[in-house]
Amino acid sequence: MPPTIRRAVIPAAGLGSRLLPLTKAIPKEMLPVGDKPVIEHTVRELVASGITDITIVVSGGKSLIQDHFQPNPALVEQLRADGKTAYADAVEEVAELARRGHITYLYQQGPYGNGTPVLNASRNFGDEPMLVLWPDDVFVADVPRAQQLVRAYEATNCPVLALLPMAKSDSQRYGVPVVKEDLDDGLLRITGLVEKPKPADAPSAYAAIGGYVITPGIIDELREQTRRWHEHKTGEVYLTDAINAYAASRAVYGQVIQGRWYDTGNPADYLVAQMAFALAHPEYGPILHHLARELGDGENSASGTENTTT
Repeated sequence: MPPTIRRAVIPAAGLGSRLLPLTKAIPKEMLPVGDKPVIEHTVRELVASGITDITIVVSGGKSLIQDHFQPNPALVEQLRADGKTAYADAVEEVAELARRGHITYLYQQGPYGNGTPVLNASRNFGDEPMLVLWPDDVFVADVPRAQQLVRAYEATNCPVLALLPMAKSDSQRYGVPVVKEDLDDGLLRITGLVEKPKPADAPSAYAAIGGYVITPGIIDELREQTRRWHEHKTGEVYLTDAINAYAASRAVYGQVIQGRWYDTGNPADYLVAQMAFALAHPEYGPILHHLARELGDGENSASGTENTTT
């Protein structure tokens, strides 16, 4: 049975300011995680989940994203002429990935805020539901996160948010859902999100971590937010505000995702993601494990010398 969701949006218009100066000339979406740029991980997840229509919403200075996914026959021909067949195959495979996902690009227009790219893309989607995934996130899971969200939508026919368990001490980093009912298998009925609450005020022990199934009703709420913004031109248009407004009177669900999440949107988490993917690589992993042991032995030796001389 084909998936009930075939369209997805990747908002990729952000400045990447938390990663400056690294992102001064390179879009944050093109920074490598393992041997792929981070946005390619997101595209692969969507294609593996049966999505056949991907819109990447961009801003100026993001042409490298288009360059990465477009075919390059001249490069492929040169690589094959040089006998570098594996490299030629890899270049062609990325272009084939873009073809399978039918990637199109759209320039963001409208108020600042993460709801605007979703609203921009929705104009081409009619009344169909859509997935929204941020290109800062990389998930490693036996079943792709996007597929888990699609299954939750098929079970509920309602908007769905991706959730992960969290320590309540971390609540000020996330949107935290208000859970009304636990329906088993990680599916939760929720009535809203509280943005970055203090630990004592956190309504649950789950964090919303940037994956959504968005339905036409939430798009209507985004339109209303945008209309009010144009009247007063203050604040930003946030997707979570639209979800909260929708959830006040209609059903919204959260799906606890099975898998490992890597956030690449800030320097520390980006380094963690890089290290995790490198250590898991069949060729590079053993080299890095050996280096880590060497560095650990060196620290122990230095520590022992210091203790001996004091």
